[in-house]
Amino acid sequence: MPDKPDTPRIRVALVEDDIEFQQALRDATAGAPDVVLQWIASTRAQGLQALEAGAVDVLLVDLGLPDGSGIDVIRAAHAMWPDCGIMVNTAFGDEMLVMQSLQAGAAGYLLKDSAASSMLTEIRSIHHGGSPISPLIARQILMRFQEQAASLPAVAEPSPEKSRAVLSPREHEVLAYITKGFTSDEIAVLMSVSRHTVLTFVRRIYKKLVVSSKAEAIYEARLQGLLDG
Repeated sequence: MPDKPDTPRIRVALVEDDIEFQQALRDATAGAPDVVLQWIASTRAQGLQALEAGAVDVLLVDLGLPDGSGIDVIRAAHAMWPDCGIMVNTAFGDEMLVMQSLQAGAAGYLLKDSAASSMLTEIRSIHHGGSPISPLIARQILMRFQEQAASLPAVAEPSPEKSRAVLSPREHEVLAYITKGFTSDEIAVLMSVSRHTVLTFVRRIYKKLVVSSKAEAIYEARLQGLLDG
């Protein structure tokens, strides 16, 4: 049987000035059959320049770079590579930085509280649509959401059920005739009144039932229990 074609490896890039973390990620990816480290940049300027080398699948970015914020790199990468999974990997857990990073396009946010080798699991996760977030950061985001929800206007209470219409005996009589399909002229004869009087009763019925047609009047009257049967 012919060999199966190799599964494309996850292309990873790193913007990080910590030499030890750089080497640890090199070692981890070197032993991973499904991940390849494409390039490493140590500064903001290098990171922005390296973006021109071509898209990667996952970009890891530190925020505290020697010459500026990694958020600039995140924003630029997200604009250039919308499908790239961008993940913050930093020692900074400040809420403002978290929100700015997510708004800039990051899909994950991890604090440097674990070995670089464990990043392989997170790299695979974000590449497959996950959003790796450290528990402390997730709690901050949840608290922010709760604060925003609390500041929203209270949801209006549902309006009370429509009260049952009160019809006069003559209006009940007209409504009953309407339900049976009689015309205004026929109802006038049956009630020994003028057609004009019947139409006046009909208008009153419509107003009390808050409807605008015979079909609506019949439906609403049945709904309110105003008709027998």
